[in-house]
Amino acid sequence: MTPAYSSLTRALADALVDVAWFIDGADDEQMDPDDAVKALEGIGATLGRLSHDQRSELLGVLGAMAEAEGDAVRREFLSAFPGDFGLLDE
Repeated sequence: MTPAYSSLTRALADALVDVAWFIDGADDEQMDPDDAVKALEGIGATLGRLSHDQRSELLGVLGAMAEAEGDAVRREFLSAFPGDFGLLDE
């Protein structure tokens, strides 16, 4: 059986992006706006604690995900993800 993901990093990045995508797109009926902000800030805080090597690996995975994404809106979200979540700040 062939694994669905090439690495654990790829699998976790996919899950993380899916969660952030949902939270970012949720309306007030789906999620309290204050809770949404807290959740997205939590993601940013966690990513801010990555080592330089971990950050580089994740940036590579996110770049590959953006290139492979067929949906233009999601591709834009993926492309903006590193800047939006502080991965480019060092």
